[in-house]
Amino acid sequence: MRWTVHLEGGPRRVNHAAVCIRDKIYSFGGYCSTDEYKDWEAIPVHVLNTSTLRWSPVVYKRTDIIPFQRYGHSAVSYGDKVYMWGGRNNAVACDTLSCFDSEKLEWSNPKVTGSIPHAKDGHSACIVKNKMYIFGGFEYLTDQYSQEVHCLDLETMVWSYVRPKGNAPSHRDFHTAVAVDDRMYIFGGRGDLNSPYNSHEEVYCPQVHFLDTITNTWISCNPSGEWPEGRRSHSAWVHEDYMYIFGGFNGNTKTHFNDVYRYSISKNFWEHVKVDGVVPCKRRRQACLLLEDKVYMFGGTSPCMATPNNQLTDSDGDGEGTEILMDNSDLNILDYNPSLRVLCIACVLKHKLDQSSLPQSIQMDILVMTSPNHISRPINQSG
Repeated sequence: MRWTVHLEGGPRRVNHAAVCIRDKIYSFGGYCSTDEYKDWEAIPVHVLNTSTLRWSPVVYKRTDIIPFQRYGHSAVSYGDKVYMWGGRNNAVACDTLSCFDSEKLEWSNPKVTGSIPHAKDGHSACIVKNKMYIFGGFEYLTDQYSQEVHCLDLETMVWSYVRPKGNAPSHRDFHTAVAVDDRMYIFGGRGDLNSPYNSHEEVYCPQVHFLDTITNTWISCNPSGEWPEGRRSHSAWVHEDYMYIFGGFNGNTKTHFNDVYRYSISKNFWEHVKVDGVVPCKRRRQACLLLEDKVYMFGGTSPCMATPNNQLTDSDGDGEGTEILMDNSDLNILDYNPSLRVLCIACVLKHKLDQSSLPQSIQMDILVMTSPNHISRPINQSG
């Protein structure tokens, strides 16, 4: 297990949503504090070719039903289609379901019925069989954190309000959810001491919960081992028997993370994982996608140095006012089973060895692994 690739110049995005479809990764929306953000602009879509590691903008068909730009939304893939829900711009939150067809490169608004959730952002979404389950988030209609579960049947397009038995995870936003068989596992997120209200007395839950969709029951796992610190705006994915988490932020301790932990689904324990290679910088609100034995991590926002007069600012709108943040445009790859070829290339790059006598195919691989993208321009750090 090793971080093998770090490339700059991809989409500079924070709080975006992304999915895998076959060998491509699609990224939807998000914001960037260095660019002018236009609330009602059509949502940007970018695609990563995982063979060449090249990003490109998706030129989709323009109609009058294209979703507006947003952040804090969710996206799931189901066949060749992407279903995007929720999120907000600087003016409103959204409760409309949007569908992106990756074959036709066009948007639609499927007709839905049933108990449609209130508009929110910072919720989670995952697919269990033919249903999209969403949990939590922050509802702007009630100005409260949520602990509700809704599911959308992607065959019938009927929304259902789910009323599970057991003790639900506390009201929260910016947690993660992953699907394992018939279960939805929840970790992390930001809540409030006066839950469900937003009194700015934040709490960060480190517990693991899962919803058994067969028995419709919430279970608190109480795992053994070394628990990660509670956090929000992290990433989670499943590989073999483990749920992995990366990064995130704790607003009480003012801590950003770039650590990796894994939770054993079958044995119910946490452990910290030391990963070799060039570890990405600490960050939150990035995207992480597992494709075969590789995790593709990109974007998010990271802390920078303080200003000379110690007047720190918060550039992502959380209102914490504690630091300067820099939005990232990098792509990082975490490889669970790096080949001998990749390990040898890493050695060549680390020690800056002469590449002129290497076979052309290996030189091409090195070029792919080291050539930056040109979607975003470098940030001028000179002040």
